[in-house]
Amino acid sequence: MTIHSTHPFAEADPDPARRFRGRAGGAVTLWTAGDVDDRAGLTVTSLMVALGPEPAVLALLDPDSDLLEVLRDTGRGVVQLLAWADRQLAEAFAGTAPAPGGPFRQAEFAATAYGPRLATARTWAGVRLRDERPVGWSVEVTAAIEQVEIGDDEAGSEALLHRRGRFHRG
Repeated sequence: MTIHSTHPFAEADPDPARRFRGRAGGAVTLWTAGDVDDRAGLTVTSLMVALGPEPAVLALLDPDSDLLEVLRDTGRGVVQLLAWADRQLAEAFAGTAPAPGGPFRQAEFAATAYGPRLATARTWAGVRLRDERPVGWSVEVTAAIEQVEIGDDEAGSEALLHRRGRFHRG
């Protein structure tokens, strides 16, 4: 056994998809797609990040969701990790809390080439829809990760996690 003075998996230029995957486990994500005139979003916790030469996010989406329809139409989306402060926004996009004017009116969003991004999201990925298939009561989508932004973990933002039907601080 070798003892290292640094983290054995740390690299000078770490794989951005690997860094995104390391932050996604158990995290509450907000998937968004579209543009200012036709946009949709959905809170998603059933997902995983697959690494490789073409990293991807696999997620289970509601087959009746507006998000899936817009994602199919545009072929692109944004997957952002939510913070503890975003609990109400997560509920609004899940359709379990009131959202006067719609969920996009509950926070500020910035336009990207992949769709609307929550302005306060520190960590997010721009994705391209690659494949989909029905699984149980959901549609499993495979979305290629094309752009990744990793925020500062020490910036005072605690991740929003979802376990056993409840939100937790990460």
